[in-house]
Formats: sequence, C-alpha cells, structure tokens
Amino acid sequence: QVQLVESGGGLVQAGASLRLSCAASGRTFSSYVMGWFRQAPQKEREFVAAISWSGGGAGYADSVKGRFTISRDNAKNTVTLQMNSLKPEDTAVYYCAARRSLSSAWMSVRANEYDYWGPGTQVTVSS
Repeated sequence: QVQLVESGGGLVQAGASLRLSCAASGRTFSSYVMGWFRQAPQKEREFVAAISWSGGGAGYADSVKGRFTISRDNAKNTVTLQMNSLKPEDTAVYYCAARRSLSSAWMSVRANEYDYWGPGTQVTVSS
C-alpha cells in the first residue's frame, strides 16, 4: 500500500511558478506509475501529467504541455510537478496519484485507473 501527501500549493499571480511535491510512503514506490490530477470547483477531476516507473516516460494534458514538468526521485520516494507560466485557469486542488501497472501501456489519463490518492493541495492563480 502507498500513502501520498502533497505539498507546495499556494496563491500566486498569473505568470508565476510553483513546484508541487508528493511524498510517498512504502518500499515499492518505484513499482508505481505516478500521476497528477486537478479539480476545479464544480468541475470533474482532470488529468494533468503522469510519469513511468523509472521516470523515462512522461505524458501531459494538452492544457499544460510546455508549461508543466513532472519528475520523480525513486531514492527519495517523491514525485514533483514544476508549474511555470501559471494561468488563472490552472486554479484547482491538485492531487497526486499512484497506479499499479505492470503493463507496457503504463500511461493513463483516467482517474479511476489510479489506486492511491493524496488529500490534495490548493493552487490559486490570480489574474
């Protein structure tokens, strides 16, 4: 089992940067695909980014491609989301998620395919 805790959220102005971190417990962190999702008020949870077990592969939502970067450190059991050029539409609660997958088709944008979730961290971008 994996427990996840996000940190690094806050209130920033448009154009600023934030770095979100997710700390994972457990000895099998490197066996999980890791993802970031976000949920704005009155909207469904949406995929932001995901990274493969070793960090060699990454995928992004079109809305964040070129602005956000996901990375992981398996030695420290952490996954990070670097967010640059933030926009007001990036305002949401951001969630870290872990997916058990042994398939080469590791990439998933579906929230229901992730097994563990953190409590979330609020990101607010003012215009």
